[in-house]
Amino acid sequence: MLEVEGLTKRYGSREAVKGISFRVNEGEIVGFLGPNGAGKSTTLRMITGFLAPSAGRVRVADIDAVADPFEARRHFGYMPEGVPLHEEMRVHEHLRFRAELRGIRGRAKLDAAVERSLQQASVEDARDRIIGQLSKGYRQRVGLADALLTDPPLLILDEPTSGLDPNQIRAVRSLIRGFAGKKTVFLSTHILPEVEATCGRVVILDAGRVVGEGDPRELRGGGGAVVVRIVGRGEPSAYEAAFGSLGEVTAAIEAAPSGPSLVVAKVRTRGEDASERVFEAAVTAGLKLRELSVEATSLEDVFAALTTEEPTNEEAA
Repeated sequence: MLEVEGLTKRYGSREAVKGISFRVNEGEIVGFLGPNGAGKSTTLRMITGFLAPSAGRVRVADIDAVADPFEARRHFGYMPEGVPLHEEMRVHEHLRFRAELRGIRGRAKLDAAVERSLQQASVEDARDRIIGQLSKGYRQRVGLADALLTDPPLLILDEPTSGLDPNQIRAVRSLIRGFAGKKTVFLSTHILPEVEATCGRVVILDAGRVVGEGDPRELRGGGGAVVVRIVGRGEPSAYEAAFGSLGEVTAAIEAAPSGPSLVVAKVRTRGEDASERVFEAAVTAGLKLRELSVEATSLEDVFAALTTEEPTNEEAA
């Protein structure tokens, strides 16, 4: 449904987006992740035709979106961050006006488009209300209804839950999950729980490059990476020496609630037999263990490992 190949954007001598490639298949909900300034917004603007790429290709429903942007736009709905709304209008008036701008003609077709989008965005109960009097959560839903007016097969959403309270976030997430298998959704966000709650696959961008892609569960495994936590007695240096060949090791003495202090060590290694190999290394080194467990890796850990906090090319550009 969406294919990006070698997409690049230059501002003078600086590159905000550096030849990225990925694809979104029909019926998928895919999260587009990255720290602020990573190039997400620039990428979305190029995909949706608001910004011309310096190089590369974008195809929407097998249509070249760079060569024929108007035809490509017939196949997607776009909800930008901070969606612009005519706050003095009633919800149905705004949507009808926007439908006319999209080329929908005739009273019957306009009415059908507005009612369908109100239903799909679960905002029917606000159809006669003035937009400026709605809560932020309802305004976001009106923005989603706007993107749904032409009943497009692809939705491109930029930070759809930005600024919402927890209840409003849950409501919007539920709406997005409901599109699974019915529409293709490409969702840009930096809120990791949102991705884990709604997306079947993620693309992670950093400094204008794709640095990770796949099922969130696979990424949390880090390609087989696990963290084994060990609690025992002795000196931290003995634990670092015992497990150093297995991967990254951290060890420190921590005060126990009762009794003598203990050493708490963590070994980041790979493989399904990671805990067994750590246990064997501890036995070989003669360490006195009290506990051994495998810690779950979160998507936040993966995100932190793959991305940087330094200012990126998009910000500099």
